[in-house]
Amino acid sequence: MKRRDFLKSVSGLAAAGALTPAPAIWSSAKAQARSETLLIVSESGPNNLDIHGVGTNVPGYEVSWNCYDRLISHEMKSGPGGVPYYDRDKFKPELAEDMNVGDMSVTFKLKKNAKFHDGAPVTAKDVKWSLDRAVSVGGFPTFQMGAGSLTKTEQFVVVDDNTVRIDFAKKDRLTLPDLAVIVPCVVNSELVKKNASEKDPWGLEYTKQQTAGSGAYKVTKWTAGTEVVMERNDEWTGGPLPKVKRVIWRMVPQAGNRRALLERGDADISYDLPNKDFVELKDSGKLNIVSVPYSNGVQYIGMNVKIAPFDNPKVREAVACAIPYQKIMDAVLFGLAKPMFGAPADKATEVAWPQPTKYVTDITKAKALLAEAGHPNGFETTLSFDLGFAGVNEPLCVLVQESLAQIGIKTTINKIPGANWRTELNKKVLPLYTNVFSGWLDYPEYFFIWCYDGKNSIFNTMSYQSKAMDELISGAVDAAAVGNTAKYETDVKGFVDLAFKDIPRIPLYQPYVNVAMQKNVSGYQYWFHRRLDYRALVKA
Repeated sequence: MKRRDFLKSVSGLAAAGALTPAPAIWSSAKAQARSETLLIVSESGPNNLDIHGVGTNVPGYEVSWNCYDRLISHEMKSGPGGVPYYDRDKFKPELAEDMNVGDMSVTFKLKKNAKFHDGAPVTAKDVKWSLDRAVSVGGFPTFQMGAGSLTKTEQFVVVDDNTVRIDFAKKDRLTLPDLAVIVPCVVNSELVKKNASEKDPWGLEYTKQQTAGSGAYKVTKWTAGTEVVMERNDEWTGGPLPKVKRVIWRMVPQAGNRRALLERGDADISYDLPNKDFVELKDSGKLNIVSVPYSNGVQYIGMNVKIAPFDNPKVREAVACAIPYQKIMDAVLFGLAKPMFGAPADKATEVAWPQPTKYVTDITKAKALLAEAGHPNGFETTLSFDLGFAGVNEPLCVLVQESLAQIGIKTTINKIPGANWRTELNKKVLPLYTNVFSGWLDYPEYFFIWCYDGKNSIFNTMSYQSKAMDELISGAVDAAAVGNTAKYETDVKGFVDLAFKDIPRIPLYQPYVNVAMQKNVSGYQYWFHRRLDYRALVKA
């Protein structure tokens, strides 16, 4: 099958105060090196270089995406505002040169010239070992694979050195898209096995500190919390050779310093400035500013339903009525988000996600609900957030703290360092917190599998369990697999309605990815993981 036929065969398969002086980044770098180097500044960086690692944070996704390959990836299309945007329904080869989809399996032929960063050839054994690893290490990677019905090592079969077959556990429209996310990356199995141990058979400690892939870039230096340096892999076969030879990614915690670096031209890209800065930078016209809504994503207030008093639905509803929604939109987001509240009372539930709730700020109603719940004088609790994204999270939590105080709920704000956030969240001991989740696969049922299903994934941060919810989610998955549109629509509307009725988490808004770039930087693409894809970036 040629590339043109490959694309044709898979198209649509997935359908269903004063600032401190900004630090000098460039000292004696030569002009030529500067033109070939991309300098990125952000608030926080990776805590692990391996997507299969324990507690790998969101910045860690960016390293994995650019340094490892997968069998397939997505084509691009024109998205909101004309921004290049991944096409959910169209795939293209990456390590594979050919894909044949059967009724209950898919077979991939590998590119024969694909090599890992150390020069070793990429073989079908590496693919199987990597997929075996993903379904075996537990936690996030294993749940992610399971979301596409990829759960057993027996599903991954080496046909010959250059061919691997993946057997389907059942008909599931999420299986093929799940092979194009970050988790099923292909790892240099022989290299990692040499650095594994009896206690660490998958070599997670080794790959936490260095990359072992075949991707377009390789990490040459990592100082946790300070800097990541990546060099282009000139032997990359997964696509056109990137134009940028070197990426230097610096962690600059102070937003004012990041902005100053951009404005004086010392940094090329930043993507987590406060929204106020993005609005002002866009108005100045000196930089290119891109704002794109998160695909399948929501920032929310979560309440652990296993911890009193949030085990009481009336308490949760009281909190939902006390949230200062519009103040958050105005004072924190400066309009750069889509509201997920205030839907008209007579608006019918849609077959879509995300969609707004009917909640609005109503302090009188919140007080009454809290009294009905047996807490007329309120209670004390903690309100936690990820300090790695403090630019939004901190002012948001301050506004929520002030509003909850009006109904007697006294909160102590708990600032958790970004490197520890995922680990602390996964313990499921935080009673009240804000977080963001965006589903990599842009389907309503996928979001709900992660966030509401009784299998209690790491992103069901509320510890919410409901047999009725589980039946609706699984019903939607099964209906989508066989094209039963009527059943699918009924079940999607059902699980959305139930989520809003039980309200274990309160949707606030659909965030935007905001990226600021120098005028000579082009090629930005929006991806489901929301991180930068260096492979397409160009610096004039």
